[in-house]
Amino acid sequence: MQPDDVSARRDGLDGRRLYAPERQERILSRARAEGRVDVAEVAEELQVTPETIRKDLQSLERAGFVRRVHGGALPVERVSLETSVAERVEHAEAKLAIARCALAEVPETGAIFIEAGSTTQRLAEMLPDNRRLVVITNSLPAALSLATKPNFTVITLGGRVRGVTLGEVGKFALRSLQELAIEVAFLGTNGISVHRGLTTPDAAEADIKQAIIKCADRRVLLADSSKIGAVALWRYGNVSDIHTLITDAGADPSDITQLRAAGPQVLIAE
Repeated sequence: MQPDDVSARRDGLDGRRLYAPERQERILSRARAEGRVDVAEVAEELQVTPETIRKDLQSLERAGFVRRVHGGALPVERVSLETSVAERVEHAEAKLAIARCALAEVPETGAIFIEAGSTTQRLAEMLPDNRRLVVITNSLPAALSLATKPNFTVITLGGRVRGVTLGEVGKFALRSLQELAIEVAFLGTNGISVHRGLTTPDAAEADIKQAIIKCADRRVLLADSSKIGAVALWRYGNVSDIHTLITDAGADPSDITQLRAAGPQVLIAE
């Protein structure tokens, strides 16, 4: 047993500290009652370390009761709405920093893929005009922003356009990906978790992401810290499928350590 599980139980009604199952039951009850749970607040309330609470949340996540997010967790009963690209204004500075950091991963020449998403869109807007690139994308905004640059050959996948992401999905897009060999793919995600892998709320998006992973020699994931530890409905890959993860300084250091141990290089954008 961990020290926090056995030493002087001080948090019960009789002044005792809780055992791990009792602590996790209280954490889950709070998450369900308030719609979320914050690591720092619960650690102070239960008089244990934040690391102990993070371990409790990992156990609850593995059991399917919560979904971890940066700094805490959400109960699985809470509905997570997928926002449109135009509405994704949260973490704007972090996304810009991540996109700037990702420029170092862009080759001088060759074929790259830029996936639909708010952070990947920032990268598309920053691509240097003097590089001769074939840019393949399922993002209509990215295609429009790049098509006028003379050194770029811009190719879209075709297929159904999702109103939420303005990204092309479906059988036409998947058919195009089957014919491609891409040097570097720049991907976004709704969640990345060591235990649950790479996840997204939409099944059609998950199919596209799986196909991109298969046809790209290198996969670079752009994910702000709110995505670290988060879990969405559809799993499309493992953490080890990613060669490089670029996130921001708001990510929990213990999460970064676990992600690095799972395989990818992790870069922190400043």
